[in-house]
Amino acid sequence: MNIVLLGAPGAGKGTQASKIKEKYNVLHISTGDIFRANIKGGTPIGKVAKSYIDAGKLVSDEVTCDIVKDRLSQDDVKAGYMLDGFPRNLFQAGELDKFATIDWCVNIDVDFALLQDRICGRRVCACGESYHVSTLNGETKCAKCGGELYQRADDNPETVKARLDTYQNQTAPLIEYYQKQGKLVNIESGTKSPDEVFELICKELDKRVK
Repeated sequence: MNIVLLGAPGAGKGTQASKIKEKYNVLHISTGDIFRANIKGGTPIGKVAKSYIDAGKLVSDEVTCDIVKDRLSQDDVKAGYMLDGFPRNLFQAGELDKFATIDWCVNIDVDFALLQDRICGRRVCACGESYHVSTLNGETKCAKCGGELYQRADDNPETVKARLDTYQNQTAPLIEYYQKQGKLVNIESGTKSPDEVFELICKELDKRVK
């Protein structure tokens, strides 16, 4: 089973990706990880990607597609994979269809107003723990290690709105793209817990796999 995982910033894609990977035994392929591996390995594609990054530019669609195509040509993807962070726009989706067969697109659908509140209210600790101001009751220390909680620099309202606007303009059209192909698995997560969202994902995927 080959899956594309979609979801706006703050939708909980990372949590669901690890759960899907474990249950369905699919390889989790993050474009960020592929970029880092190619750059670290000094591959020809990695060198091109690094030139964009060093210049402070976004890696072009063409280079991104080449990197993903190369990754999907490797033997370890044959049992199934889940793409996270790719495709990001309609051009990338069209190119992906030229070199891969996607079975399902799982879209984690969350209202943008809820996402803005979720991200802007997030507080994190250096140890990796994450909290929300609504449950902290004014506490400023990490319950796990006692470290000082802080707000990430890009979790402010202006930056979050810009990220959500970018997603709406570039990535959201992919929902209709995969819907027209009959491959969309839309999961309305709302205020559901991560476990409840995962139950919905499993229910929908199991229905289709059978």
